[in-house]
Amino acid sequence: MKIFKYIDIDINSRKPKYIQVVDSIIHNIANENLKMGEKIPSINMLSEQFYLSRDTVEKAYNILRDRKVISSIRGKGYYVVRTKLISKINILFLINKLSSYKLSIYNSFNDSIGANSHTDLQIYHCDESLFLNLLEKNKDAYDYYIIMSNFKNEAFKHISAPDKVVEIIKKIPQEKLIMLDKINEDLGENVVTIYQDYENDIYNALIEGFEKINKYEKLLLVYPEKSVYPYPKRIVHGFRKFCIEKSLDFEVIDEIYKDIILKKRDLFITIVEDDLVSLVNQIRENEFILGKDIGVISYNDTPLKELLGITVISTDFKLMGETAAKMILNKEKGKVKIPFNFIDRNSV
Repeated sequence: MKIFKYIDIDINSRKPKYIQVVDSIIHNIANENLKMGEKIPSINMLSEQFYLSRDTVEKAYNILRDRKVISSIRGKGYYVVRTKLISKINILFLINKLSSYKLSIYNSFNDSIGANSHTDLQIYHCDESLFLNLLEKNKDAYDYYIIMSNFKNEAFKHISAPDKVVEIIKKIPQEKLIMLDKINEDLGENVVTIYQDYENDIYNALIEGFEKINKYEKLLLVYPEKSVYPYPKRIVHGFRKFCIEKSLDFEVIDEIYKDIILKKRDLFITIVEDDLVSLVNQIRENEFILGKDIGVISYNDTPLKELLGITVISTDFKLMGETAAKMILNKEKGKVKIPFNFIDRNSV
């Protein structure tokens, strides 16, 4: 087969031979030596041709199959099925949910990382079992693993990372791992981390907006205690810290109830977008003026909130994605705190 003249195995290299097989096949697809639909050698043929163990070639083919570069057809052999993964850098991007701001991070990352890479996006829905299966299935298959670690327990409350999740993440070489969103001390000090500081972020953002906030008589944080996609409890801690320090009347409620009691000089901070929509609708139905009679601040900015003039407290999601890409491209190490700001619009 013509592929034999393209594959290069260096017996003196410190790079594992199965990785050399993977790199050779991907490189030759990139150079158009191998085409979509073209047959490649069987495991036995390749192992005999290059004096490799059958296990070595099988491991390489499994990685290529997991990346969906090749596929096997029973009784016929292995074929090239993908030509778009032709890149020097292959990245697995694991997020807990598909939201507008998570997509903002992902899209910003892709825009910044450049064309010489391929990123696979996987969503694990805060589910431990799904996360473990995804990572187990894709171990050794990527050059980098970008992980946003947010999970829920049986009571649907937020937890950072269960023990089994920490164990499997620790198996990823630190030079291949980038953690987004929060610091996890259990993973060690040397893991690249691009993070928010939930408690201090909301506290500092509210301090930033205090001049406007101070005209309201009561602050209400709408924090869902139980949720399919729960939020860190430290948000509540930072909110309480701010209210107590500033001697403000406050309350934490778990949702915007239908027919919620609204009073002039109330200021609501919503986290979930459904609560924001329900609140704004009820403000209008009760003929209150948004930003004058009742204030509204939303957690995490989106283009729609900007369009509607909703004041937000938010991290810079675009910068988070850009920073992750820059650290990969420049092979940088360390921990980077992303700015979190009070963005004043028309609802306060």
